[in-house]
Amino acid sequence: MPGKNLTNNEMIEIFKSSGGLLEGHFLLTSGRHSDRYMQCAKLFIQPEKAEVLCAALSEKLKDVKINMVASPAVGGIIMGYIMARHLNAENVFCERVDGKMTLRRGFEIPAGSRVLVVEDVVTTGGSVKEVVELVKACGATVAAVASVVDRSNGQVDFGVTYKALLSMDVTSYDASDCPICKAGKLPLVKPGSRNLK
Repeated sequence: MPGKNLTNNEMIEIFKSSGGLLEGHFLLTSGRHSDRYMQCAKLFIQPEKAEVLCAALSEKLKDVKINMVASPAVGGIIMGYIMARHLNAENVFCERVDGKMTLRRGFEIPAGSRVLVVEDVVTTGGSVKEVVELVKACGATVAAVASVVDRSNGQVDFGVTYKALLSMDVTSYDASDCPICKAGKLPLVKPGSRNLK
C-alpha cells in the first residue's frame, strides 16, 4: 500500500487530534526539559492512523534496500512492526538491560543484514545511536534511520540516511538552566518509557 506524503501541518493536526501533542513541563529521555512533548503512543492507539503514518514513512524509504527493522523498546515497538510489514522485512526490538541496549527473547540480527533503525521521536538520538551500535556489533549494516518526529529540526546526525515524517524545533533546556523549573509553577513530568522495569 503506497503512502501519502504528509506535510508538517498535516502531521501536527494528526498529533493534536489524537492528543499526542502535550504542553506542560516534561523530562525528556535525553535528560533535558521541555514545555512540549510529542506522545507518539497516542498516535498508535488507532491502527488506521498508525498505518497512514508508517505507509507515508516507508514511502520515503522506497529506494533504500532493507531486509530488517530494529527499534528501541518501548516507543519503537509498534512502529517497528508496522514499518517492517510495509517494507516486507523482519522485525526485532532492542531492550535496555543494566543500562545497555541489547537483544533479548532470542532475537538476532544476522551478519550482513541491511537494517532500518526506527524510533517514534528523536531529540538527541541517544537511543537510536545505541541501537545503531548494536546493529554494527552484530556485523550488520545500518541502511537508514527513520522516525515519526525529528525534534532536532534536522540537527541530529546518524551517519546514514535519516527520514522523518515531522521535523520541528521543539525547545528543550538543560536541567540546570530550565526556565520552567526556575518559575516553579509546573511539576516536572516524565511521560516516556526509558525507565520501565
